[in-house]
Amino acid sequence: MNSENLPRWDLSDLYAGPAAAELMADLTKAEAAADRFADDYDGKVGALSAPGLAQAIVRYEQDEDLLGRISSYAQLYHAADVSDRAVGRFYQTTMERLSEITSKLIFFALELNRIEDDALAGLLAADPGLARYAPWLRDIRASRPHQLADAQERLLHEKQVTGRAAWTRLFDETMADMRFPLDGEERSLEQTLHLLQETDGAQRKAAAKALGAGFNDKKGLFALITNTLAKDKEIEDKWRHFARPDSARHLSNHVEDAVVDALREAVTAAYPRLSHRYYALKARWFGVEALDYWDRNAPLPDEDQRSFTFAEARDEVLAAYGRFSPTLAQVGQRFFDSAWIDAPASPGKSSGAFAHPTVPSAHPYLLLNYQGRVRDVMTLAHELGHGVHQVLAAEQGALMADTPLTLAETASVFGEQLTFRALLEAETSGPRRRAMLAGKTEDMLNTVVRQIAFYDFERRLHDERRQGEISVERIGEIWMAVQGESLGPAIRLHDEYANFWCYIPHFVHSPFYVYAYAFGDCLVNSLYAVYQKESVGQKDGAGFADKYLDMLRAGGTLRHRELLAPFGLDATDPGFWQQGLGVIERFIDELEELS
Repeated sequence: MNSENLPRWDLSDLYAGPAAAELMADLTKAEAAADRFADDYDGKVGALSAPGLAQAIVRYEQDEDLLGRISSYAQLYHAADVSDRAVGRFYQTTMERLSEITSKLIFFALELNRIEDDALAGLLAADPGLARYAPWLRDIRASRPHQLADAQERLLHEKQVTGRAAWTRLFDETMADMRFPLDGEERSLEQTLHLLQETDGAQRKAAAKALGAGFNDKKGLFALITNTLAKDKEIEDKWRHFARPDSARHLSNHVEDAVVDALREAVTAAYPRLSHRYYALKARWFGVEALDYWDRNAPLPDEDQRSFTFAEARDEVLAAYGRFSPTLAQVGQRFFDSAWIDAPASPGKSSGAFAHPTVPSAHPYLLLNYQGRVRDVMTLAHELGHGVHQVLAAEQGALMADTPLTLAETASVFGEQLTFRALLEAETSGPRRRAMLAGKTEDMLNTVVRQIAFYDFERRLHDERRQGEISVERIGEIWMAVQGESLGPAIRLHDEYANFWCYIPHFVHSPFYVYAYAFGDCLVNSLYAVYQKESVGQKDGAGFADKYLDMLRAGGTLRHRELLAPFGLDATDPGFWQQGLGVIERFIDELEELS
Protein backbone atom coordinates (compact mmCIF):
# COMPACT_ATOMS: atom_id res chain seq x y z
CA MET A 1 0.00 0.00 0.00
CA ASN A 2 1.29 3.44 -0.95
CA SER A 3 1.95 5.23 2.33
CA GLU A 4 1.83 8.58 0.51
CA ASN A 5 -1.96 8.23 0.30
CA LEU A 6 -2.34 7.61 4.02
CA PRO A 7 -2.99 10.36 6.57
CA ARG A 8 -0.34 11.56 9.00
CA TRP A 9 -1.26 13.21 12.23
CA ASP A 10 -0.57 16.84 13.01
CA LEU A 11 0.68 17.24 16.56
CA SER A 12 0.75 21.03 16.33
CA ASP A 13 -2.58 21.14 18.17
CA LEU A 14 -0.41 20.24 21.17
CA TYR A 15 2.92 21.88 20.24
CA ALA A 16 4.60 23.01 17.03
CA GLY A 17 7.71 20.93 17.69
CA PRO A 18 10.07 19.61 20.37
CA ALA A 19 11.87 22.95 20.55
CA ALA A 20 8.70 25.09 20.39
CA ALA A 21 8.70 28.16 22.63
CA GLU A 22 5.18 27.25 23.81
CA LEU A 23 6.40 23.88 25.05
CA MET A 24 9.30 25.41 26.97
CA ALA A 25 6.96 28.03 28.41
CA ASP A 26 4.43 25.39 29.51
CA LEU A 27 7.14 23.37 31.27
CA THR A 28 8.12 26.50 33.18
CA LYS A 29 4.46 27.30 33.87
CA ALA A 30 3.76 23.76 35.08
CA GLU A 31 6.71 23.82 37.47
CA ALA A 32 5.70 27.19 38.89
CA ALA A 33 2.11 26.00 39.34
CA ALA A 34 3.30 22.87 41.16
CA ASP A 35 5.45 24.98 43.46
CA ARG A 36 2.52 27.27 44.27
CA PHE A 37 0.20 24.32 44.83
CA ALA A 38 2.67 22.70 47.23
CA ASP A 39 3.18 25.99 49.09
CA ASP A 40 -0.57 26.42 49.49
CA TYR A 41 -1.58 22.89 50.44
CA ASP A 42 1.30 20.61 51.47
CA GLY A 43 0.54 19.45 55.03
CA LYS A 44 -2.78 21.33 55.11
CA VAL A 45 -5.21 19.17 53.10
CA GLY A 46 -6.81 17.50 56.11
CA ALA A 47 -7.74 20.88 57.61
CA LEU A 48 -9.46 22.30 54.53
CA SER A 49 -13.13 23.20 54.53
CA ALA A 50 -15.42 21.64 51.91
CA PRO A 51 -15.24 24.70 49.57
CA GLY A 52 -11.49 24.93 50.20
CA LEU A 53 -10.96 21.29 49.28
CA ALA A 54 -13.10 21.71 46.16
CA GLN A 55 -10.98 24.68 45.10
CA ALA A 56 -7.79 22.69 45.69
CA ILE A 57 -9.02 19.83 43.50
CA VAL A 58 -9.97 22.24 40.72
CA ARG A 59 -6.46 23.69 40.78
CA TYR A 60 -4.95 20.21 40.87
CA GLU A 61 -7.04 19.21 37.85
CA GLN A 62 -5.87 22.24 35.90
CA ASP A 63 -2.25 21.39 36.69
CA GLU A 64 -2.83 17.76 35.65
CA ASP A 65 -4.30 18.85 32.31
CA LEU A 66 -1.25 20.97 31.51
CA LEU A 67 1.18 18.24 32.58
CA GLY A 68 -0.81 15.71 30.58
CA ARG A 69 -0.61 17.87 27.46
CA ILE A 70 3.19 17.99 27.68
CA SER A 71 3.48 14.27 28.43
CA SER A 72 1.12 13.35 25.60
CA TYR A 73 3.11 15.34 23.07
CA ALA A 74 6.37 13.68 24.12
CA GLN A 75 4.82 10.20 23.90
CA LEU A 76 3.20 10.77 20.51
CA TYR A 77 6.27 12.44 19.02
CA HIS A 78 8.35 9.47 20.19
CA ALA A 79 5.86 6.86 18.92
CA ALA A 80 6.07 8.24 15.38
CA ASP A 81 9.79 7.39 15.21
CA VAL A 82 10.94 5.25 18.11
CA SER A 83 14.24 4.39 16.40
CA ASP A 84 15.44 8.00 16.12
CA ARG A 85 17.88 8.56 19.00
CA ALA A 86 17.40 12.33 18.99
CA VAL A 87 13.65 11.79 19.37
CA GLY A 88 14.39 9.33 22.17
CA ARG A 89 16.56 11.88 23.99
CA PHE A 90 13.82 14.49 23.75
CA TYR A 91 11.29 12.00 25.10
CA GLN A 92 13.49 10.90 28.00
CA THR A 93 14.52 14.46 28.93
CA THR A 94 10.91 15.62 28.90
CA MET A 95 9.70 12.71 31.01
CA GLU A 96 12.49 13.32 33.54
CA ARG A 97 11.50 16.98 33.80
CA LEU A 98 7.84 16.02 34.25
CA SER A 99 8.79 13.50 36.93
CA GLU A 100 10.55 16.25 38.88
CA ILE A 101 7.49 18.47 38.61
CA THR A 102 4.88 15.84 39.47
CA SER A 103 6.88 14.66 42.48
CA LYS A 104 5.92 18.00 44.07
CA LEU A 105 2.24 17.06 43.75
CA ILE A 106 2.33 13.54 45.17
CA PHE A 107 1.48 14.77 48.66
CA PHE A 108 -2.05 15.71 47.59
CA ALA A 109 -3.42 12.22 47.03
CA LEU A 110 -1.53 10.91 50.06
CA GLU A 111 -3.08 13.53 52.34
CA LEU A 112 -6.53 13.03 50.82
CA ASN A 113 -6.27 9.36 51.76
CA ARG A 114 -5.50 10.23 55.37
CA ILE A 115 -8.88 11.93 55.80
CA GLU A 116 -11.20 9.58 57.69
CA ASP A 117 -14.21 8.19 55.82
CA ASP A 118 -16.81 9.89 58.00
CA ALA A 119 -15.05 13.24 57.78
CA LEU A 120 -14.83 13.03 53.98
CA ALA A 121 -18.49 12.04 53.72
CA GLY A 122 -19.39 15.16 55.69
CA LEU A 123 -17.29 17.36 53.40
CA LEU A 124 -18.87 15.88 50.28
CA ALA A 125 -22.35 16.48 51.65
CA ALA A 126 -21.51 20.09 52.47
CA ASP A 127 -20.43 21.32 49.03
CA PRO A 128 -21.85 20.45 45.57
CA GLY A 129 -18.59 21.50 43.90
CA LEU A 130 -16.68 18.97 45.96
CA ALA A 131 -19.36 16.30 45.50
CA ARG A 132 -18.74 16.42 41.75
CA TYR A 133 -15.34 14.86 42.40
CA ALA A 134 -16.71 12.03 44.55
CA PRO A 135 -15.92 9.37 41.87
CA TRP A 136 -12.31 10.53 41.65
CA LEU A 137 -11.95 10.55 45.42
CA ARG A 138 -13.47 7.05 45.53
CA ASP A 139 -10.89 5.78 43.09
CA ILE A 140 -7.99 7.53 44.81
CA ARG A 141 -8.99 6.06 48.14
CA ALA A 142 -9.18 2.53 46.77
CA SER A 143 -5.38 2.48 47.08
CA ARG A 144 -5.38 3.48 50.78
CA PRO A 145 -4.47 -0.01 52.07
CA HIS A 146 -1.44 -0.05 49.75
CA GLN A 147 -0.17 3.48 50.33
CA LEU A 148 3.38 3.97 51.61
CA ALA A 149 4.90 6.81 53.58
CA ASP A 150 5.17 10.12 51.75
CA ALA A 151 8.96 9.96 51.30
CA GLN A 152 8.76 6.41 49.95
CA GLU A 153 6.06 7.37 47.48
CA ARG A 154 8.12 10.30 46.21
CA LEU A 155 11.21 8.11 45.87
CA LEU A 156 9.34 5.49 43.84
CA HIS A 157 7.85 8.18 41.65
CA GLU A 158 11.15 9.95 40.96
CA LYS A 159 13.00 6.69 40.24
CA GLN A 160 10.36 5.61 37.71
CA VAL A 161 12.12 7.35 34.81
CA THR A 162 15.40 5.53 35.49
CA GLY A 163 13.66 2.28 36.47
CA ARG A 164 10.64 0.73 34.76
CA ALA A 165 10.30 3.53 32.21
CA ALA A 166 13.94 3.20 31.14
CA TRP A 167 13.62 -0.58 30.64
CA THR A 168 10.42 0.00 28.67
CA ARG A 169 12.21 2.49 26.44
CA LEU A 170 15.01 -0.02 25.88
CA PHE A 171 12.44 -2.61 24.79
CA ASP A 172 10.67 -0.17 22.45
CA GLU A 173 13.85 1.08 20.78
CA THR A 174 15.28 -2.42 20.40
CA MET A 175 12.05 -3.66 18.82
CA ALA A 176 11.84 -0.64 16.50
CA ASP A 177 15.44 -1.21 15.37
CA MET A 178 14.92 -4.88 14.53
CA ARG A 179 14.93 -5.83 10.87
CA PHE A 180 14.04 -9.23 9.45
CA PRO A 181 15.67 -10.28 6.12
CA LEU A 182 13.18 -11.63 3.58
CA ASP A 183 13.63 -11.95 -0.19
CA GLY A 184 16.66 -9.70 -0.09
CA GLU A 185 14.79 -6.98 1.77
CA GLU A 186 15.07 -5.83 5.39
CA ARG A 187 11.60 -5.55 6.92
CA SER A 188 10.35 -4.05 10.18
CA LEU A 189 8.51 -6.10 12.79
CA GLU A 190 5.11 -4.80 11.69
CA GLN A 191 5.81 -5.49 8.01
CA THR A 192 7.03 -9.02 8.78
CA LEU A 193 4.08 -9.87 11.02
CA HIS A 194 1.81 -8.67 8.23
CA LEU A 195 3.21 -11.40 5.96
CA LEU A 196 1.72 -14.06 8.27
CA GLN A 197 -1.61 -13.18 6.65
CA GLU A 198 -0.38 -13.55 3.05
CA THR A 199 -2.04 -16.06 0.71
CA ASP A 200 1.31 -17.65 -0.18
CA GLY A 201 2.10 -20.34 2.39
CA ALA A 202 5.80 -20.30 1.58
CA GLN A 203 5.91 -16.56 2.30
CA ARG A 204 4.11 -17.08 5.62
CA LYS A 205 6.61 -19.75 6.60
CA ALA A 206 9.58 -17.59 5.58
CA ALA A 207 8.22 -14.67 7.62
CA ALA A 208 7.68 -16.88 10.67
CA LYS A 209 11.19 -18.35 10.43
CA ALA A 210 12.68 -14.86 10.03
CA LEU A 211 10.81 -13.67 13.11
CA GLY A 212 11.93 -16.71 15.09
CA ALA A 213 15.57 -16.15 14.12
CA GLY A 214 15.40 -12.45 14.91
CA PHE A 215 13.82 -13.03 18.30
CA ASN A 216 16.38 -15.75 19.01
CA ASP A 217 19.21 -13.26 18.46
CA LYS A 218 17.69 -10.82 20.95
CA LYS A 219 16.08 -13.23 23.43
CA GLY A 220 18.84 -12.76 26.01
CA LEU A 221 18.18 -9.03 26.16
CA PHE A 222 14.41 -9.51 26.25
CA ALA A 223 14.79 -12.10 29.05
CA LEU A 224 16.87 -9.60 31.04
CA ILE A 225 14.19 -6.90 30.56
CA THR A 226 11.45 -9.36 31.55
CA ASN A 227 13.27 -10.64 34.63
CA THR A 228 14.19 -7.14 35.78
CA LEU A 229 10.68 -5.75 35.42
CA ALA A 230 9.10 -8.79 37.07
CA LYS A 231 11.47 -8.46 40.04
CA ASP A 232 10.87 -4.72 40.20
CA LYS A 233 7.13 -5.40 40.36
CA GLU A 234 7.57 -8.07 43.01
CA ILE A 235 9.49 -5.66 45.25
CA GLU A 236 6.86 -2.94 44.94
CA ASP A 237 4.00 -5.42 45.39
CA LYS A 238 5.63 -6.68 48.59
CA TRP A 239 5.95 -3.18 50.01
CA ARG A 240 2.36 -2.38 49.05
CA HIS A 241 1.02 -5.68 50.43
CA PHE A 242 -0.58 -7.00 47.26
CA ALA A 243 -1.44 -10.66 47.64
CA ARG A 244 -0.96 -11.57 43.96
CA PRO A 245 1.15 -10.23 41.09
CA ASP A 246 -2.01 -9.22 39.22
CA SER A 247 -3.85 -7.65 42.17
CA ALA A 248 -2.49 -4.15 41.52
CA ARG A 249 -3.81 -4.28 37.96
CA HIS A 250 -7.25 -5.39 39.14
CA LEU A 251 -7.30 -2.52 41.64
CA SER A 252 -6.43 0.03 38.95
CA ASN A 253 -9.14 -1.48 36.75
CA HIS A 254 -11.67 -1.23 39.61
CA VAL A 255 -12.59 -4.87 39.15
CA GLU A 256 -12.57 -7.54 41.82
CA ASP A 257 -10.07 -10.43 41.73
CA ALA A 258 -13.00 -12.86 41.78
CA VAL A 259 -14.53 -11.34 38.61
CA VAL A 260 -11.26 -11.74 36.69
CA ASP A 261 -10.84 -15.26 38.03
CA ALA A 262 -14.35 -16.12 36.82
CA LEU A 263 -13.50 -14.73 33.37
CA ARG A 264 -10.27 -16.74 33.18
CA GLU A 265 -11.95 -19.94 34.34
CA ALA A 266 -14.80 -19.53 31.84
CA VAL A 267 -12.42 -18.95 28.92
CA THR A 268 -9.95 -21.73 29.75
CA ALA A 269 -12.83 -24.18 30.23
CA ALA A 270 -14.10 -23.16 26.79
CA TYR A 271 -10.79 -23.77 24.96
CA PRO A 272 -12.00 -27.15 23.55
CA ARG A 273 -15.31 -25.64 22.34
CA LEU A 274 -13.69 -22.56 20.85
CA SER A 275 -10.06 -22.49 19.70
CA HIS A 276 -9.46 -26.25 19.61
CA ARG A 277 -12.61 -26.82 17.56
CA TYR A 278 -12.09 -23.88 15.21
CA TYR A 279 -8.46 -24.68 14.39
CA ALA A 280 -9.36 -28.33 13.79
CA LEU A 281 -12.00 -27.06 11.34
CA LYS A 282 -9.49 -24.76 9.66
CA ALA A 283 -6.99 -27.60 9.37
CA ARG A 284 -9.63 -29.62 7.50
CA TRP A 285 -10.16 -26.68 5.12
CA PHE A 286 -6.42 -26.81 4.44
CA GLY A 287 -6.52 -30.59 4.01
CA VAL A 288 -4.11 -31.32 6.88
CA GLU A 289 -4.34 -32.87 10.33
CA ALA A 290 -2.67 -29.87 11.99
CA LEU A 291 -1.75 -26.35 10.93
CA ASP A 292 1.75 -24.98 11.36
CA TYR A 293 1.65 -21.98 13.68
CA TRP A 294 2.33 -19.60 10.80
CA ASP A 295 -0.95 -20.68 9.20
CA ARG A 296 -3.07 -19.87 12.26
CA ASN A 297 -4.26 -16.54 10.80
CA ALA A 298 -3.75 -17.48 7.15
CA PRO A 299 -6.43 -16.66 4.57
CA LEU A 300 -8.63 -19.61 3.64
CA PRO A 301 -7.40 -21.69 0.67
CA ASP A 302 -10.18 -20.42 -1.62
CA GLU A 303 -10.37 -16.94 -0.14
CA ASP A 304 -10.69 -14.03 -2.54
CA GLN A 305 -8.97 -11.40 -0.45
CA ARG A 306 -10.44 -7.96 -0.72
CA SER A 307 -8.23 -4.97 -0.14
CA PHE A 308 -9.44 -1.58 1.07
CA THR A 309 -7.97 1.82 0.39
CA PHE A 310 -7.88 3.95 3.48
CA ALA A 311 -10.72 6.08 2.10
CA GLU A 312 -12.83 2.95 1.64
CA ALA A 313 -12.04 1.80 5.17
CA ARG A 314 -12.98 5.23 6.52
CA ASP A 315 -16.30 5.20 4.68
CA GLU A 316 -17.16 1.66 5.80
CA VAL A 317 -16.43 2.40 9.44
CA LEU A 318 -18.24 5.74 9.54
CA ALA A 319 -21.26 4.31 7.73
CA ALA A 320 -21.49 1.46 10.27
CA TYR A 321 -21.14 3.92 13.14
CA GLY A 322 -23.76 6.18 11.59
CA ARG A 323 -26.35 3.43 11.19
CA PHE A 324 -26.08 2.81 14.91
CA SER A 325 -25.90 6.46 15.99
CA PRO A 326 -25.42 9.66 13.94
CA THR A 327 -23.63 11.14 16.96
CA LEU A 328 -21.08 8.34 16.92
CA ALA A 329 -20.33 8.95 13.23
CA GLN A 330 -20.18 12.72 13.63
CA VAL A 331 -17.57 12.47 16.38
CA GLY A 332 -15.67 9.86 14.37
CA GLN A 333 -15.62 12.08 11.28
CA ARG A 334 -13.62 14.69 13.21
CA PHE A 335 -10.61 12.36 13.34
CA PHE A 336 -10.41 12.28 9.54
CA ASP A 337 -11.17 15.95 9.02
CA SER A 338 -8.65 17.19 11.57
CA ALA A 339 -5.44 15.15 11.02
CA TRP A 340 -5.79 13.18 14.24
CA ILE A 341 -4.69 9.87 12.65
CA ASP A 342 -1.23 8.58 11.73
CA ALA A 343 -1.80 5.60 9.41
CA PRO A 344 1.31 4.50 7.43
CA ALA A 345 3.37 1.46 8.46
CA SER A 346 6.65 3.35 8.27
CA PRO A 347 10.09 2.15 9.46
CA GLY A 348 10.94 3.13 13.01
CA LYS A 349 7.33 3.78 13.93
CA SER A 350 5.82 2.17 17.02
CA SER A 351 4.28 -1.17 16.11
CA GLY A 352 0.61 -2.10 16.49
CA ALA A 353 -2.08 0.52 16.99
CA PHE A 354 -3.39 2.71 19.78
CA ALA A 355 -5.66 5.62 20.63
CA HIS A 356 -4.06 8.22 22.90
CA PRO A 357 -6.60 10.38 24.78
CA THR A 358 -4.10 13.20 25.48
CA VAL A 359 -6.09 15.59 27.73
CA PRO A 360 -9.67 16.94 27.75
CA SER A 361 -8.50 20.41 26.72
CA ALA A 362 -7.10 18.93 23.49
CA HIS A 363 -8.27 15.79 21.64
CA PRO A 364 -7.21 12.16 21.07
CA TYR A 365 -4.87 10.86 18.39
CA LEU A 366 -4.87 7.45 16.68
CA LEU A 367 -1.76 5.54 15.60
CA LEU A 368 -2.23 2.77 13.01
CA ASN A 369 -0.02 0.66 10.76
CA TYR A 370 -2.55 0.44 7.93
CA GLN A 371 -1.90 -2.07 5.13
CA GLY A 372 -5.29 -2.49 3.47
CA ARG A 373 -6.60 -5.82 4.75
CA VAL A 374 -10.01 -6.50 6.29
CA ARG A 375 -8.23 -6.79 9.63
CA ASP A 376 -6.82 -3.29 9.12
CA VAL A 377 -10.37 -2.02 8.62
CA MET A 378 -11.31 -3.70 11.88
CA THR A 379 -8.31 -2.11 13.60
CA LEU A 380 -9.43 1.32 12.37
CA ALA A 381 -12.94 0.63 13.69
CA HIS A 382 -11.41 -0.49 17.01
CA GLU A 383 -9.13 2.50 17.56
CA LEU A 384 -11.77 4.96 16.34
CA GLY A 385 -14.10 3.48 18.96
CA HIS A 386 -11.50 4.34 21.59
CA GLY A 387 -11.13 7.82 20.14
CA VAL A 388 -14.86 8.56 20.08
CA HIS A 389 -15.12 7.28 23.65
CA GLN A 390 -12.30 9.59 24.70
CA VAL A 391 -13.92 12.61 23.03
CA LEU A 392 -17.29 11.94 24.67
CA ALA A 393 -15.77 11.29 28.10
CA ALA A 394 -13.65 14.46 27.97
CA GLU A 395 -16.52 16.44 29.50
CA GLN A 396 -15.73 14.70 32.79
CA GLY A 397 -12.44 16.62 33.03
CA ALA A 398 -8.83 15.59 33.41
CA LEU A 399 -9.36 13.63 36.64
CA MET A 400 -12.41 11.60 35.65
CA ALA A 401 -12.36 11.20 31.85
CA ASP A 402 -10.19 8.09 31.81
CA THR A 403 -11.86 4.72 32.19
CA PRO A 404 -10.27 1.57 33.62
CA LEU A 405 -8.80 -0.75 30.99
CA THR A 406 -11.64 -3.26 31.29
CA LEU A 407 -14.22 -0.66 30.27
CA ALA A 408 -11.92 1.23 27.90
CA GLU A 409 -12.10 -1.74 25.53
CA THR A 410 -15.91 -1.60 25.38
CA ALA A 411 -16.30 1.18 22.81
CA SER A 412 -13.44 -0.14 20.66
CA VAL A 413 -14.73 -3.70 20.44
CA PHE A 414 -18.30 -2.46 19.93
CA GLY A 415 -17.08 -0.32 17.03
CA GLU A 416 -15.45 -3.40 15.52
CA GLN A 417 -18.67 -5.37 15.94
CA LEU A 418 -20.76 -2.69 14.21
CA THR A 419 -18.34 -2.53 11.29
CA PHE A 420 -18.06 -6.29 10.90
CA ARG A 421 -21.83 -6.81 10.94
CA ALA A 422 -22.26 -4.11 8.30
CA LEU A 423 -19.61 -5.63 6.03
CA LEU A 424 -21.05 -9.11 6.48
CA GLU A 425 -24.61 -8.05 5.70
CA ALA A 426 -23.43 -6.35 2.49
CA GLU A 427 -21.47 -9.38 1.29
CA THR A 428 -23.34 -11.58 -1.21
CA SER A 429 -20.52 -13.95 -2.19
CA GLY A 430 -20.71 -17.27 -0.28
CA PRO A 431 -16.93 -17.87 -0.17
CA ARG A 432 -16.25 -14.28 0.88
CA ARG A 433 -18.94 -14.50 3.54
CA ARG A 434 -17.36 -17.65 4.94
CA ALA A 435 -13.95 -15.97 4.84
CA MET A 436 -15.31 -12.97 6.70
CA LEU A 437 -16.91 -15.16 9.36
CA ALA A 438 -13.66 -17.08 9.71
CA GLY A 439 -11.66 -13.86 9.98
CA LYS A 440 -13.98 -12.45 12.63
CA THR A 441 -13.89 -15.72 14.56
CA GLU A 442 -10.10 -15.67 14.48
CA ASP A 443 -10.06 -12.06 15.66
CA MET A 444 -12.36 -12.96 18.56
CA LEU A 445 -10.21 -15.97 19.44
CA ASN A 446 -7.16 -13.69 19.34
CA THR A 447 -8.94 -11.24 21.61
CA VAL A 448 -10.38 -13.72 24.10
CA VAL A 449 -8.49 -17.03 24.03
CA ARG A 450 -5.09 -15.65 23.08
CA GLN A 451 -5.23 -12.80 25.60
CA ILE A 452 -6.28 -15.09 28.45
CA ALA A 453 -3.38 -17.36 27.47
CA PHE A 454 -1.14 -14.28 27.65
CA TYR A 455 -2.58 -13.56 31.10
CA ASP A 456 -1.81 -17.13 32.19
CA PHE A 457 1.72 -16.76 30.83
CA GLU A 458 2.23 -13.63 32.91
CA ARG A 459 0.77 -15.25 36.02
CA ARG A 460 3.07 -18.23 35.73
CA LEU A 461 6.10 -16.12 34.88
CA HIS A 462 5.65 -13.68 37.75
CA ASP A 463 4.92 -16.49 40.21
CA GLU A 464 8.05 -18.35 39.16
CA ARG A 465 10.20 -15.18 39.17
CA ARG A 466 9.62 -14.95 42.92
CA GLN A 467 11.82 -18.05 43.27
CA GLY A 468 14.72 -16.47 41.37
CA GLU A 469 15.75 -15.28 37.92
CA ILE A 470 14.19 -17.31 35.11
CA SER A 471 16.36 -18.57 32.26
CA VAL A 472 15.43 -17.64 28.72
CA GLU A 473 14.88 -21.32 28.02
CA ARG A 474 12.43 -21.63 30.90
CA ILE A 475 10.51 -18.55 29.75
CA GLY A 476 10.17 -20.26 26.38
CA GLU A 477 8.90 -23.44 28.07
CA ILE A 478 6.21 -21.51 29.95
CA TRP A 479 5.21 -19.77 26.71
CA MET A 480 4.98 -23.01 24.77
CA ALA A 481 2.92 -24.64 27.53
CA VAL A 482 0.23 -21.96 27.63
CA GLN A 483 0.17 -21.65 23.84
CA GLY A 484 -0.28 -25.41 23.47
CA GLU A 485 -3.09 -25.47 26.03
CA SER A 486 -4.95 -22.57 24.44
CA LEU A 487 -4.50 -23.34 20.74
CA GLY A 488 -4.99 -27.09 20.96
CA PRO A 489 -3.66 -30.09 19.02
CA ALA A 490 -4.60 -28.71 15.60
CA ILE A 491 -1.81 -26.09 15.79
CA ARG A 492 1.77 -27.35 15.39
CA LEU A 493 4.28 -25.26 17.36
CA HIS A 494 7.84 -25.38 15.99
CA ASP A 495 10.93 -24.89 18.14
CA GLU A 496 11.52 -21.24 17.19
CA TYR A 497 8.00 -20.36 18.36
CA ALA A 498 9.38 -20.59 21.91
CA ASN A 499 10.81 -17.10 21.33
CA PHE A 500 7.60 -15.40 20.20
CA TRP A 501 6.83 -14.09 23.70
CA CYS A 502 9.59 -11.55 23.08
CA TYR A 503 7.59 -9.13 20.95
CA ILE A 504 4.40 -8.77 23.03
CA PRO A 505 4.64 -5.14 24.27
CA HIS A 506 1.92 -5.39 26.92
CA PHE A 507 4.10 -7.67 29.06
CA VAL A 508 6.58 -4.79 29.31
CA HIS A 509 4.40 -1.69 29.14
CA SER A 510 1.42 -2.76 31.27
CA PRO A 511 1.74 -6.05 33.16
CA PHE A 512 -1.55 -8.01 33.23
CA TYR A 513 -3.24 -5.54 30.87
CA VAL A 514 -4.10 -8.34 28.47
CA TYR A 515 -7.17 -9.79 30.20
CA ALA A 516 -8.90 -6.44 29.62
CA TYR A 517 -9.26 -7.38 25.94
CA ALA A 518 -11.08 -10.61 26.81
CA PHE A 519 -13.17 -8.73 29.38
CA GLY A 520 -14.13 -6.14 26.77
CA ASP A 521 -14.87 -8.66 24.03
CA CYS A 522 -17.13 -10.83 26.17
CA LEU A 523 -18.81 -7.73 27.59
CA VAL A 524 -19.46 -6.34 24.11
CA ASN A 525 -20.82 -9.68 22.89
CA SER A 526 -23.36 -9.58 25.71
CA LEU A 527 -24.03 -5.88 25.09
CA TYR A 528 -24.55 -6.43 21.37
CA ALA A 529 -27.04 -9.22 22.10
CA VAL A 530 -29.05 -6.72 24.15
CA TYR A 531 -28.84 -4.23 21.28
CA GLN A 532 -30.19 -6.79 18.79
CA LYS A 533 -33.03 -7.67 21.14
CA GLU A 534 -33.95 -4.04 21.84
CA SER A 535 -33.77 -3.16 18.13
CA VAL A 536 -36.78 -5.37 17.47
CA GLY A 537 -39.78 -3.04 17.44
CA GLN A 538 -37.64 0.11 17.71
CA LYS A 539 -36.25 2.10 14.83
CA ASP A 540 -32.56 1.15 14.73
CA GLY A 541 -32.50 0.47 18.46
CA ALA A 542 -32.54 4.19 19.27
CA GLY A 543 -33.16 3.65 22.97
CA PHE A 544 -30.13 1.42 23.27
CA ALA A 545 -27.94 3.92 21.38
CA ASP A 546 -28.87 6.68 23.84
CA LYS A 547 -27.97 4.49 26.81
CA TYR A 548 -24.75 3.47 25.08
CA LEU A 549 -23.68 7.09 24.49
CA ASP A 550 -24.47 7.91 28.12
CA MET A 551 -22.21 5.05 29.14
CA LEU A 552 -19.35 6.47 27.05
CA ARG A 553 -19.90 10.00 28.34
CA ALA A 554 -19.63 8.73 31.93
CA GLY A 555 -15.88 8.24 31.50
CA GLY A 556 -14.41 6.97 34.74
CA THR A 557 -17.19 8.21 37.01
CA LEU A 558 -19.03 4.87 37.20
CA ARG A 559 -17.90 1.30 37.93
CA HIS A 560 -18.76 -1.67 35.73
CA ARG A 561 -21.84 -2.65 37.76
CA GLU A 562 -23.34 0.84 37.45
CA LEU A 563 -22.51 1.13 33.74
CA LEU A 564 -24.00 -2.24 32.82
CA ALA A 565 -27.11 -2.02 35.00
CA PRO A 566 -29.18 -0.01 32.44
CA PHE A 567 -28.65 -2.87 29.98
CA GLY A 568 -29.65 -5.56 32.48
CA LEU A 569 -26.13 -7.00 32.57
CA ASP A 570 -23.96 -7.96 35.56
CA ALA A 571 -20.31 -9.05 35.18
CA THR A 572 -20.46 -10.74 38.60
CA ASP A 573 -23.10 -13.17 37.32
CA PRO A 574 -21.42 -16.51 36.45
CA GLY A 575 -23.58 -16.73 33.33
CA PHE A 576 -22.38 -13.36 32.04
CA TRP A 577 -19.14 -14.70 30.57
CA GLN A 578 -20.85 -17.77 29.13
CA GLN A 579 -23.23 -15.47 27.25
CA GLY A 580 -20.31 -13.64 25.66
CA LEU A 581 -18.40 -16.82 24.82
CA GLY A 582 -21.58 -18.26 23.30
CA VAL A 583 -21.40 -15.67 20.51
CA ILE A 584 -18.02 -17.05 19.40
CA GLU A 585 -19.32 -20.59 19.68
CA ARG A 586 -22.28 -19.80 17.42
CA PHE A 587 -19.94 -18.32 14.81
CA ILE A 588 -18.04 -21.61 14.76
CA ASP A 589 -21.33 -23.50 14.51
CA GLU A 590 -22.26 -21.43 11.46
CA LEU A 591 -18.87 -22.02 9.88
CA GLU A 592 -19.24 -25.78 10.37
CA GLU A 593 -22.64 -25.62 8.66
CA LEU A 594 -21.20 -23.60 5.75
CA SER A 595 -18.50 -26.25 5.38
